[in-house]
Amino acid sequence: MGTRRRDAEFTEFVVSRRVRLHRTAYLMCGDPHRAEDIVQQALAKLYVSWPRVRRAESVDAYARRSVLNAFLDDGARSSRREVAAEIEDRAQPDRLSHEDADALWDALRELPPGQRRVVVLRHYWGLSVEETAADLGISTGTVKSQTAAALTRLRGALVPADVTGENR
Repeated sequence: MGTRRRDAEFTEFVVSRRVRLHRTAYLMCGDPHRAEDIVQQALAKLYVSWPRVRRAESVDAYARRSVLNAFLDDGARSSRREVAAEIEDRAQPDRLSHEDADALWDALRELPPGQRRVVVLRHYWGLSVEETAADLGISTGTVKSQTAAALTRLRGALVPADVTGENR
């Protein structure tokens, strides 16, 4: 493949997927600037491997996994970094009020990292239990238990006590 064609294909891929990849990184790390760095790292590695990647069964899965790996690598280097308090870009701003989006973001940010990753892959990307397990390198049972625990925590944080019948 010629360099121009390769670059054109890669550019087309990036233009069509960049927002979703950035939102994925943002949902995992909580900082829009850090998310941009993560996506840049992932795309740089993807570009180098593009001749092989473009023939993969699912280029989207490969790109998503690259973002996840870059996030995990970045987290290992900067585990003490604070999550940004300001929210600049919401994943689905047109579906939630600002108050609901803030509450959801706060609840998501409070999840342990493993639960947050599972929720992002299962509910933002719409992956199956099996696909999520493969992406994260964990068992399907772990995906199920982390999903259940995360959803329980999110419900507890988001559903008013008078609706659940619980006293808080």
